[in-house]
Amino acid sequence: MQETSKHTLDINAIRADFPILQRKINGKPLVYFDNAATSQTPQQVINAIVHYYSDYNANIHRGVHSLSQIATDAYEQAREKIRAHFNAEHVHEIIFTAGTTHAINLVAHGYSQLLNEQDEVIVSAMEHHSNIVPWQMMCEKTGAKLKVIPMTENGELELDTFDQLLNDNTKLVFVNHVSNALGTINPIEEIIEKTHAVGAKVLIDGAQAAPHIKADVQALDIDYYTVSAHKMCGPTGVGVLYGKEELLEALPPYQGGGEMIAEVDFEKTTYAGLPHKFEAGTPNISGGIAFGVALDYMNNIGFDAIADYEMELLVYATNQLNEIGDVRIYGTAVEQKTAVISFNIEGIHSYDIGTLLDKMGVAVRTGHHCAQPIMKFYKIPGTVRASFSFYNTKEEIDTFIEAVKKAKSMLL
Repeated sequence: MQETSKHTLDINAIRADFPILQRKINGKPLVYFDNAATSQTPQQVINAIVHYYSDYNANIHRGVHSLSQIATDAYEQAREKIRAHFNAEHVHEIIFTAGTTHAINLVAHGYSQLLNEQDEVIVSAMEHHSNIVPWQMMCEKTGAKLKVIPMTENGELELDTFDQLLNDNTKLVFVNHVSNALGTINPIEEIIEKTHAVGAKVLIDGAQAAPHIKADVQALDIDYYTVSAHKMCGPTGVGVLYGKEELLEALPPYQGGGEMIAEVDFEKTTYAGLPHKFEAGTPNISGGIAFGVALDYMNNIGFDAIADYEMELLVYATNQLNEIGDVRIYGTAVEQKTAVISFNIEGIHSYDIGTLLDKMGVAVRTGHHCAQPIMKFYKIPGTVRASFSFYNTKEEIDTFIEAVKKAKSMLL
């Protein structure tokens, strides 16, 4: 693994955009390495939320008054930004949700009315719980059979076994674009091609990929793609489901209520067209608008520049960590990996390391990372996960490494 960079980022200027990076934790400067759980928010996005509530707070799509029109325009402009970012063909293929979990449940609910006991669905062994449990619930309702693509010791999917699992009864395949626990970038292009060859559809959980990789849903021929704004410098409580128009049209509504109807009568209700069919009730208006601003912010920096710089951080941290004795890194698909390092120190519980690192101002994630099947595969209760973003620095990694060394000396 070698450091490579084709772009130069003004890291000091970028860091100045994030107010929280200036604070201290336990008297130490904050080193925030929990970006895989949620990213930090730049002032530009914070300003967008404040601006909505202080200047044009109103409900959308329903009012003829000026504030409602302004809010509606801003919300729909954000939807168009998201469409352009992921290169969806139609803006109505972008469905606002409460996040990736909501988006996956929306699709699973729809298929629970479309599948039967003859059908099979396939999930990978390295999924987040939000891309496992909804499908298990769907299978319980329909009788469909759930199959699992196994993984290798270095944290990659066994695609030869995937080939054997696919057959004419396969209706859905769901796999994350990037593993939240390991950082592995899965070969979704190959998975999609093989899935389509048997006439099945694919849902890609893009929550962990979207902060690092700009997915082109048309070029990849993706059927469904899900993302969460809070992992992309945006607010919590908002995300997106992309779906091909004809597939979304075929799914039944997920929730009933205002906005998702065409006409309501006690005898029969007819539903609105896309995207409103899946957007019942008052949405997270400020969140949707702010998501658009967050995408603007990241695109202004450039996703190629972000990827190059984060790879530098990943290589630097991995090399430093490997020099500490008794460290095992989980997920070593080094050529196909985002800036995530999951590790343990032999003889020390991950929670103890994380607690001591926090005392030194370093924020990492510990535990099973909502990916218990991965932990069971490695026969461990959890890991320490350090995840980097484009606003992190090598100096912060140095602080992190020294903190790990100190924690190890205190605990062994």
